[in-house]
Amino acid sequence: MSNALEVKNLRASIGDLEILKGLDLVVPFGEVHAIMGPNGSGKSTLSHVLMGKDDYRSSGSATIDGTEIMDLTIDGRSRAGLFEAFQYPTEVPGVTLDDLTAEMAASNPSDDGFAQRTKAASDRLDMERFRNRAVNVGLSGGEKKRSEMYLLGVANPKVAILDEIDSGLDIDAVREVAAMVEALRSPELAVVVITHYSRILRYMSADRIHVMVNGQIVKSGGAEIAEELEADGYTGYQVANA
Repeated sequence: MSNALEVKNLRASIGDLEILKGLDLVVPFGEVHAIMGPNGSGKSTLSHVLMGKDDYRSSGSATIDGTEIMDLTIDGRSRAGLFEAFQYPTEVPGVTLDDLTAEMAASNPSDDGFAQRTKAASDRLDMERFRNRAVNVGLSGGEKKRSEMYLLGVANPKVAILDEIDSGLDIDAVREVAAMVEALRSPELAVVVITHYSRILRYMSADRIHVMVNGQIVKSGGAEIAEELEADGYTGYQVANA
């Protein structure tokens, strides 16, 4: 079987500023990987470039289950199996979650499992009271992240990039979001969690942790890396890779 996500020599820049500098990453199906790094290291740029945001000039390869996505539109990347949960989920006044999932179902009428996944995700995440409300309007930070996890469960992608899903959350909401990620684990899904801090990793099991500095992944390993970063921060990595 192909790996869920393979990134090779990925470069990205805005104008003369190079942000990603030949980044490599492999995430197998069934695994949760965390990418940690300081502000400005390129973590969110990685998620934006993979999803196809057109602000960047990019080169290199990125495949989802063996399918090259770098030349695809955003819609094409989504259809290939890529999903992104945003650091700051967008409010969509006038459109309910049920409206949104109905559009998702209509875009892929051959997906026989859609209704079953929708019910399962709704039940698992206790979404019934939110489904007839406008998407993310008037919700707390934790409720918005719950909504993102619901859409992840409904969409059934092959790769989910969770861009700083712990941002702005109190400790109870961090625990809840971590539990949601664990609940969505599947042999058919690979998850990439992008974060500054190790706190969310206390409540979920990351199979591998990658340290990203200056546009590259400079170290990969297990839970011990999060412990090292908690104790020593990123300074040593930044100096070594300046």
